Parts: sequence; C-alpha cells; structure tokens
Amino acid sequence: MPSRKQQRRRQKLKRHEYEEVYVDEEGNELPPEQAEELAVTSRVSKAERTKERPTSRAGRAIAPPSWRKTFKQGLLFFPLMLITVMLLGKELTLAQQIFQTIVLMGFFLPFSYFMNTMTWRSYQRRAARTDDSKKR
Repeated sequence: MPSRKQQRRRQKLKRHEYEEVYVDEEGNELPPEQAEELAVTSRVSKAERTKERPTSRAGRAIAPPSWRKTFKQGLLFFPLMLITVMLLGKELTLAQQIFQTIVLMGFFLPFSYFMNTMTWRSYQRRAARTDDSKKR
C-alpha cells in the first residue's frame, strides 16, 4: 500500500490535464503558455545568477585539527557524558561518577582529535584532486 506521501504525489500528478506543472517564484501554478514566456525571460537572469555564485561544490572549508578545538568539543560533551554516567551508574557516588566521566573523556579527546585529523586529511586530498582537475 502506498504511503501518504506517495498518494499525495500521485494525486498531484493527476490534478492537471497537462503533463507538467509550472510554478512561479511566489508558488503560483502557471498554465504552460505563460510558463514558456516566463522561462525565456528567466534564462537571462539564470545566466547572471550563475556568474555571482561560486562554481565549486566543495562546501564549507574544514579547519585544520587542533587540540584547542578538541578541548572545546570536550567541554560540550562533558556534561552529556556525566548525565549518561549518572543515569547508568546509579549505585556510584557523585565522586565516582565524575571520575568515571573524566576517564571517558580521556578516551574521547584523543579519539576526537584523531577523527578531526582524518577529516582534515580527507579534505586536503579532495582539494588537491579538484585543483589537479582544474589545471588540466
């Protein structure tokens, strides 16, 4: 049985007597004749917009790994880990729970730095690959 989303899609396709539905910037449906006129005028604006946007799909630049950034991440995760240890280790005293969290942070911080390093290296390789392809 199709899901509700699939049913809505199918109903939307059958709503019109023509194949394609054209929508303008405000979200209003247009008849095919009016949409063709609009498409001719919008081609010029699309060409202008592509000049403004960067052509790269690289996304956001990734910062190099640093222990300072890793410790900041650790400060964010410390309370979450403490709450988890408190929920799971109810028979432990507060001092034991805090010590347990510090031990977990001892594993988390180097692992987090390692993951940041791997992400950075992957980003560098990808950037080098795209630079090589641009030079050709």
